[in-house]
Amino acid sequence: MGKLLEAFANIFRVPDLRKRLLFTLGLLAVYRLGGHIPTPGINIQRWEEFFTSASGSIFGFFDLFAGGNIRRLTIFALGIMPYITASIILQLLTVVVPTLEKLQKEGELGRRKITQWTRYLTIILSILQSFGIAQGLQSMQQGIVINPGFGFVLLTIISLTTGTAFIMWLGEQISERGVGNGMSLIIFTGIVVGLPNAISNIYNNTFVTHEWSALTLIVLLVMMVAVVAFIVLVERGERRIPVQYAKRVVGRRVMGGQSTHMPLKVNAGGVIPVIFASSILAFPATLAQLPAIKNIAWLSNTLRSIQHGEPLYYVLFVAGIIFFCFFYVSIIFNPNEAADNMRKYGGFIPGIRPGRNTADYMNAILTKITVVGGIYLSILCLIPDIMISGIKLNHLALVGNWMDRVVPRFLLEGLNVQFYFGGTSLLIVVGVAMDTINQIEAQLIMRHYEGFTPRSGRIRGRRSSF
Repeated sequence: MGKLLEAFANIFRVPDLRKRLLFTLGLLAVYRLGGHIPTPGINIQRWEEFFTSASGSIFGFFDLFAGGNIRRLTIFALGIMPYITASIILQLLTVVVPTLEKLQKEGELGRRKITQWTRYLTIILSILQSFGIAQGLQSMQQGIVINPGFGFVLLTIISLTTGTAFIMWLGEQISERGVGNGMSLIIFTGIVVGLPNAISNIYNNTFVTHEWSALTLIVLLVMMVAVVAFIVLVERGERRIPVQYAKRVVGRRVMGGQSTHMPLKVNAGGVIPVIFASSILAFPATLAQLPAIKNIAWLSNTLRSIQHGEPLYYVLFVAGIIFFCFFYVSIIFNPNEAADNMRKYGGFIPGIRPGRNTADYMNAILTKITVVGGIYLSILCLIPDIMISGIKLNHLALVGNWMDRVVPRFLLEGLNVQFYFGGTSLLIVVGVAMDTINQIEAQLIMRHYEGFTPRSGRIRGRRSSF
């Protein structure tokens, strides 16, 4: 604990690092301040009533990344999701559009061009989404819109699009002049603001209403610590493929002849597969809220069987995560291209012939660790979700009654924890925290200070030994 406090004290001893950290905290405070400015023309009380009734739909999923701004329908209601969507779209198009693929290989200049196109696409998506939100709000019968009409639609488009553009600017400023990845920190901030409410809810359930026993509280805390430790362990995990480079004579110099390794991360896709799978499975719950769907009995029952907490939902959720893990990894890593580049520079994997055999070997390893990564993400998301809302095994057609008698109630109904840290959010929080701490630690070590971890040690300058 003493070394940890010393590391935090060292942050404020370095003027540049202190300035960057305060700049980051200041912009995040501006983001939270803007999250309390409501969208003009909205009856907030009516909207919150509707949102509470539709919390299990896609609105609740997007509200997670918007930091509660959708629940309050603020000017930041779209959040950073249009930017994330635009980034994913351009990343997918890089595989099929030769122009984008060429730009990606041009280095810093090409990446800047792609970033500029991402901004334009973000604005376009924000306009389309805000227009859809305005039309949807006007079509509701709950009296959410105070004065419907063209003026409300135009004002909503301007407000929400400007809010998204401002959030995007804040994220880029944090990445350039602050500490950590700006977009990730904005999502991180939106999630952790729910921590005080979660702690208050746990306190009320344990010590006020006595709905939970002391044993339940201990189990909950132990599970949270175990899940966080599990995330840290796997996120740092990688498979290192040894690579040997042959010696080459270039002029009078002998180059190569060194051994290195190619790291393949266990969870190369990060949280992207979870976001894709969750967003797709959130649509059935959203469609089930429509009056036209409710009038069709068989379709309404089918959509209810795919809602959050149902066994079919979790089966499709796991299948979707594993599928998108393979899909995303196939985009960001090409074994054939990696094998060709390795052969061009005189590299080879010991015991494996260069070329096709090397590509097949890397593809086999990548397949194995991607399966492990998909299972890891599935477990990570299922454990908190089942603890929060349970898994309705008693709704199964043939064995439902037997499951209702045998399976414990806390597994069927959950612990009713109104907790913000589900599987997706917990992965984002821990991942962003690890990345930010690693960047701060690198800055400290570069300036001859001790980092957060004991293994970092102290790097001494040349003059320090005299």
